[in-house]
Amino acid sequence: MLEVEVLGREPTAAAPAVSEIERLCARALSSAGIEDGHLAVEFVTAERIAELNAEHRGKQGPTDVLSFPIDGVEPLDDGHGAPRELGDIVICPEHTVDLREAIVHGALHLLGMDHEADDGEMLSLQAEILRSEA
Repeated sequence: MLEVEVLGREPTAAAPAVSEIERLCARALSSAGIEDGHLAVEFVTAERIAELNAEHRGKQGPTDVLSFPIDGVEPLDDGHGAPRELGDIVICPEHTVDLREAIVHGALHLLGMDHEADDGEMLSLQAEILRSEA
């Protein structure tokens, strides 16, 4: 079972409902066969994402979405039945044109995908997922 924790979500017309956030994450993760685990999606201010961007990527200023994978995509066998910790997706709505796209984008990064090095595979999959969810 996939557990998606949503943090810092502003109740606005532009923000996707929690059920839609869960569905978008599940769809993106299932593209790699991931059906279970835990992840968090957090909505933050421009100041907070700028801090994270500088700390983790060495880049100044805010960005739209950052992903922080934890356990990776390989199945865990810890003998205790603990769920896989997929990681965190951090989104700055103020710097995001399409929140649905940012959610899918962040989830694909949790899978280890990298649009800067994969000849367009990640962005193509992202577009396909968003089309199928429209």
